[in-house]
Amino acid sequence: MEQWRILPFGKAGAAENMAVDEAVFRVHIRRRNPPTLRFYGWQSPALSIGYFQDYDREVDSDACGQFGVEVVRRATGGKAVLHEQELTYAVIAGADHPLFPADILKSYRVISGCIANGLAGIGIRALMEADGREPTAGTLRSSCFSFPSRYELLVGGRKICGSAQMRSQGVFLQHGSLLLAFDPLRTCLVMLPHRDMARHADLLRNAVTSVREQAGPAVEEEGLCRHLREGFEETLGIRFAEGDLTPEEVELRDELMAKKYENEGWNREGRKNEWISGL
Repeated sequence: MEQWRILPFGKAGAAENMAVDEAVFRVHIRRRNPPTLRFYGWQSPALSIGYFQDYDREVDSDACGQFGVEVVRRATGGKAVLHEQELTYAVIAGADHPLFPADILKSYRVISGCIANGLAGIGIRALMEADGREPTAGTLRSSCFSFPSRYELLVGGRKICGSAQMRSQGVFLQHGSLLLAFDPLRTCLVMLPHRDMARHADLLRNAVTSVREQAGPAVEEEGLCRHLREGFEETLGIRFAEGDLTPEEVELRDELMAKKYENEGWNREGRKNEWISGL
């Protein structure tokens, strides 16, 4: 039975969370290590924006400052996610790994199946959106949770998990956010535009659900991580070995934090300021 690495659950700042995932991804390119799964939380509220998003058009930096919300740009695509009452996952593996189809959307389907299996362990029946949906008029398009893409998970027709993926040199990194609870108005407050905010919030409320809404308020992160881990193991026929970051990953994490994810140029302007040496 194939063995994967799982990193211990923990909470960190926005820059460190993003730097860890990219460091594991970059070292995997160099070493072709076994696949890695990571679940983590955020020490303080943070807004992660997608690789291609326009910061000035889609982020209300004044509101983020007012509410103490850090802003960080992800290496993956997709739309913005407010990380406040949610669990984030990351999967890093070879794009040619036999458990994952080469097609990006089909690899989404595999990972969504693992998460759905884990959610079933706490009594949540999550189904995949096979075709994706177009945003309705008035939808807050800057938010990841405004509408589901193909193979994202819905409960009762409402989105509970959003994901995004990047690929380079034969390796992929997939991030995802699994909502524990959801405050549509707070989400709207930190994203632009603000026109007709009440309508945006109502649309989000009807389009989004959360783990605690579906399974009760007693669900905690670490218990959920345990069920999700089992979902991956059962679905893929693998076993996890707990492990820490390697020295090489730690060194690269620190470099990425200092030069990229703590750099306002990267977070505001994206790839125009991506200049990490040696990557």
